[in-house]
Amino acid sequence: MNGLRVASLMVATMLTGLVAGVFGIYANAFMPGLAKTDDKTFVTAFQAVDRAIINPAFLGIGFFGALIFTAVAGALNLKEKSLPWIAVAFVLYLAVVIITVTVNVPLNDAIKAAGDPNTIDVAAVRAAFDESKWRAFNLVRVVLSTVAFGLLTWALVLTGKSN
Repeated sequence: MNGLRVASLMVATMLTGLVAGVFGIYANAFMPGLAKTDDKTFVTAFQAVDRAIINPAFLGIGFFGALIFTAVAGALNLKEKSLPWIAVAFVLYLAVVIITVTVNVPLNDAIKAAGDPNTIDVAAVRAAFDESKWRAFNLVRVVLSTVAFGLLTWALVLTGKSN
């Protein structure tokens, strides 16, 4: 049981760190880079990247896996010193999932649903997208997921000290 307890916490930590990194790349490179492009390039690139990121590796293993493995790690560490750290990490990451599903995904879906950038009013689509809202909520996701990653890392440290 100890091996499974540690393994689940390690996987939760790694996946949370992975997702925090993805959100960080969006905040520090992808969105600032797109902000400097014309409307057609913005819409075309955003649509392509959003379609590409919706895949089993990122969504199933990374994004939702981080939440699932954190919950499993919490359940397996109920009597351990690491539980409070895991619990707070779970709540923070759950907030990330909720923000993603309620804010970022609807904005992503709207820009994808607008259609082919060669046949639509890309300036109107970009204006309706609300870049500043998307970026602000992504920054919240960066902070929350990074803090959750740090808390899970600390839980691993505590787990190592108790073994």
